[in-house]
Amino acid sequence: MDDASRRLVSHKVKTAREVAALIGPPPRDKKVIMCHGTFDIVHPGHVRHLLYAKSKGDILIASLTADAHITKANFRPFVPQELRAFNLAALEVVDYVVIDRNATPIANLGIIRPDFFAKGYEYTKAGLPPRTAEEKAAVEAYGGEIIFTPGDIVFSSSHIIETDPPELATEKLMVLLGAEALATDDLRIALDRLRGIRVHVVGDTIVDSYTRCSMIGSMAKTPTMSIRFQEQEAFVGGAGIVARHLIAAGADVTFSTVLGDDALGEFALNNLKEAGVRCVPVIDATRPTTNKNAIVVGVYNLLKIDTVDNRSISDHMLDTLCVQLRETAADVVVFSDFRHGIFNRDTIPTLTDAIPPSAFRVADSQVASRWGNILDFKGFDLISANEREARFALGDQDSVVRPLGLELYRRAECDTLILKLGERGLMTFRAIPEMDEDVRSFFALDSFANHVVDAVGSGDALLSYAAPALFVTRNAVIASVLGSLAAAVECEHQGNVPVRPADVVRRLQQYERLAHYA
Repeated sequence: MDDASRRLVSHKVKTAREVAALIGPPPRDKKVIMCHGTFDIVHPGHVRHLLYAKSKGDILIASLTADAHITKANFRPFVPQELRAFNLAALEVVDYVVIDRNATPIANLGIIRPDFFAKGYEYTKAGLPPRTAEEKAAVEAYGGEIIFTPGDIVFSSSHIIETDPPELATEKLMVLLGAEALATDDLRIALDRLRGIRVHVVGDTIVDSYTRCSMIGSMAKTPTMSIRFQEQEAFVGGAGIVARHLIAAGADVTFSTVLGDDALGEFALNNLKEAGVRCVPVIDATRPTTNKNAIVVGVYNLLKIDTVDNRSISDHMLDTLCVQLRETAADVVVFSDFRHGIFNRDTIPTLTDAIPPSAFRVADSQVASRWGNILDFKGFDLISANEREARFALGDQDSVVRPLGLELYRRAECDTLILKLGERGLMTFRAIPEMDEDVRSFFALDSFANHVVDAVGSGDALLSYAAPALFVTRNAVIASVLGSLAAAVECEHQGNVPVRPADVVRRLQQYERLAHYA
């Protein structure tokens, strides 16, 4: 929804007290009827419900449950509360829309005091549910009446979302920016401000190889697959690509890592030096440089062969990394954790203590084949983790995503948490001033990827733009959007290709054109 469209309906979106002031107390000359629900996707069943309600009164108020109280299914609500409010306000039959920030509509019923409160037919099929009975008692306490709309056609928002979810990334982005009094130009300004930020990255270097082959067939006597070698291409990955993304974004980057005394270690050093990364490696002749070699046939990854030694680094190496941390002037320190030797529960407290006190502290977990506990980085300014890592850290296999992320945020004691959700985008949790209802404590963004080629590395790109953006703006929305745009660009390439600000701007322009119907 663009700004012009928003202005056409925004006058209908009110608080409960604003509506009460506009309609006055009962008795009134015009009858007021109120509906309440989630309205995640407005479907024909909702429209029939609202039309019937309006036929029983003169003024129709549509009240919707705020995002914070929707926990009935995973990744819900599908549509954020601001966009749900605008969807209802766009209907001619609706006079006012209220986003109810309470768990139930009872408090707002007492404020607005509608003459009628309309519920759907489904609430009467098996007797009155306890919650509906409470609402009925609240309405009748001030002399109002509860009515039930006919239920000859029943639709399910959840069924629509699960079977054929609509593409709403553009609308969600624009509504989120609008709710935060931000414009897309603020994203461009933030990108420009990334230049010159001093970032110290500490983490495991991985060399990602792609061995491309063609299929010959299977052996005649054994079930052995036979493929023909075509070519091999290598990319610096792990914390190394985080450093390269940050350089591409304009930051001044120092990179502390552990490498083997081998050809792949030399390849990584040369690659980083050519990119402009100031690399200060600790060389360990007893371990190989971590290599993850994907055997690719056509568009399929047939097999991955890892050459890795996950032993913890020695005390001497730990001391060396701590000295580098203490002596490197940095605005931002990024711990990029792949659990290949540098980070574990014994080394993390020592490394954390070595971070300069004035530095903005960031920790990211990208553990693929091993387990790492993101809660080891408790108290950082920004923490980034995926859903799997969050469930491991909390020992929680069952909670839906939002309560899961909220508990991780609470336990991590960080200022900002970005929970990466793969193809579903991300969810960000942040601290807000007390009693400030206009600032969201959490928000979600859909993925901005158009065509995923290789999702490996998208989290590194997200981190590399979100972390410095959060440092310079202190705005979690700007940081999350820029990180998401960078991740979308990255996952549309095979291998680790550094994302440049121009790439992020081009992706942003696509969504600006969609938002303005150009």
